[in-house]
Amino acid sequence: MSKIKVFVVDDSAVVRQVMTEVLSGDSGIEVIGSAPDPIFAMQKMKENWPDVITLDIEMPRMDGITFLKMIMEERPTPVVICSTLTEKGAETTLQALSAGAVSIVTKPKSSLRDFLKDSAAELIGEVKAAAASHPKTLLRKKTTQVTPANDLSAQAKPSSSLSHTTQRVVAIGASTGGTQALEEILCALPRLSPGVVIVQHMPERITTAFAKRLNGLCEIEVREAESGDRVVPGTALIAPGGKHLVLKRSGAQYHVDVIDGPLVNRHKPSVDVLFRSVAKYAGSNALGIILTGMGDDGSAGLLEMREAGAHTIGQDEESSIVYGMPKEAFKRGAVQKQLPLSQMAAEIQRQNWL
Repeated sequence: MSKIKVFVVDDSAVVRQVMTEVLSGDSGIEVIGSAPDPIFAMQKMKENWPDVITLDIEMPRMDGITFLKMIMEERPTPVVICSTLTEKGAETTLQALSAGAVSIVTKPKSSLRDFLKDSAAELIGEVKAAAASHPKTLLRKKTTQVTPANDLSAQAKPSSSLSHTTQRVVAIGASTGGTQALEEILCALPRLSPGVVIVQHMPERITTAFAKRLNGLCEIEVREAESGDRVVPGTALIAPGGKHLVLKRSGAQYHVDVIDGPLVNRHKPSVDVLFRSVAKYAGSNALGIILTGMGDDGSAGLLEMREAGAHTIGQDEESSIVYGMPKEAFKRGAVQKQLPLSQMAAEIQRQNWL
């Protein structure tokens, strides 16, 4: 197989040098060039277009977001964002993901050389995941959003709706490309949809900004989960970066716990951790959905959910940015049916998946 061609764009000479060293250390990757800003990058890349671009956000002459949008409009290419781990950086990083970036690697303000070398496996993994992705999928026109005005569940009396949906739980797991997928699904849900619990592979701080952004876009309430939060209709709880999310049950009510612990399938939060807890405490009252992402996190947990009586769905290959996690879950027999992203919200609203 030919090597993955990577181009590094960062205004820091140290970052460019170390990232080139780290990525070139993998036999499957070739760094074909680097540039201190997007203007120089475009000039160089025209001669030899890369398979993957690693991109800083704050740079001279042209910022990374503007450059990213230009790339996605003119020649869609997988882009991995390298962003500083700050609150401001988190907001900007989300803009990059929304504009079409495949994934992110956070970097501190100091000790960059040591950090990048220590994070070699993560950097290489993200580049390989990006190379396997399909960024053109991001440019597809969004499906028509379902609103409370045309959804029957939103017209029902609050008391009857709540009594029917209180014990229903939707558990969603996603990784590479998942931020865009989750936005499309959650923005299509009406106010009285079943309660949702989510694991999206994402660093700490970024999940806080991600939840806030979705909360401003969606009809339902979306927030970063905290221990003790109840899972109720019209609410989506997102696992904090760097912590695992588990479902618990007290009587007829569901709530979540946010816990620490070791990496599971190289991730924290892990989809498997969430899905296994949903299998244990919700069983046939749950709907499990596994979305786009690289690797196999979630496949074992989704199988446990199915064996416990839950309804299970996998995103189909055509609509997935990376058809890795859904593929592995399907191969294990964890997925009852595969659906395109555009049909996920309608499936969540179906009243007969219990």
